[in-house]
Amino acid sequence: MFSLRWLQSFRPTGSQLLISLLIAGLGWLSGQALSRVDQDLRIMYTEYTLGAADLAHISADVMRYRNTIIRALEADSKKDFERITESLPGQRARIQLAVDRYAAAGLRVSRSGRSEPEDIEAVRRSLDQYFSAASTTIQLLTQEWGASSPSEREKLRRKAEEHAADNAGPKMIQVSLALDRLLDTVADVAKDMRDEGTKAIQSTSIMLVGGSFFIALFNLFLTRSRTPRPEDNDSSHDFAREPFQAPLPLPRPNDQQHPA
Repeated sequence: MFSLRWLQSFRPTGSQLLISLLIAGLGWLSGQALSRVDQDLRIMYTEYTLGAADLAHISADVMRYRNTIIRALEADSKKDFERITESLPGQRARIQLAVDRYAAAGLRVSRSGRSEPEDIEAVRRSLDQYFSAASTTIQLLTQEWGASSPSEREKLRRKAEEHAADNAGPKMIQVSLALDRLLDTVADVAKDMRDEGTKAIQSTSIMLVGGSFFIALFNLFLTRSRTPRPEDNDSSHDFAREPFQAPLPLPRPNDQQHPA
């Protein structure tokens, strides 16, 4: 009951409402800035920290794919060749899945002009070229183990080795260069996001400090302007200066004057 009566009797003044609105607006602006910084930090972790790790795994998986083909070139029997090459489709699918997962993220362009969409597309083209060359090497090796004569088998083996060294090898280098460029772009974009977050935090801190001082001074000014001074009270001042006069007695009806 007490709280209800207090709420019913509470009538905020205009200055109180103004200060409350200033505090609420300052808090809302600060919350929006901090929310934007928090979102950028989440993006940096999910799309760039984890994305850079995925790109590093892509480079390692491509090297593993290359080493598998070299082992297939050195196989001593058809059975060993089939056992070694049976893991190649899975390795290739894992590499392409990692590239597609990174490409599905929010790709950006840095302030320096480095473009993630362009670099990820260059990685895809270089991978397609390398996988095409590697598939030709595997086809030559498959024909080798199906050849009927030793001379034909030796000819196909030599052709597969030359193709792996002269054709697939340079394309493998192109894949590594494209991944390096993409990693540099990722680092550049992440640096831009970090700088934007730092500026947002600094501007929010300045806004909070400046706004707090402004509201405090504004409240102090309003409080001083509302405080009455003793000399401003005219009625009390007049009564204090005038002398006290007793009231005259009223005549009573029985008090009559008779002639002598």
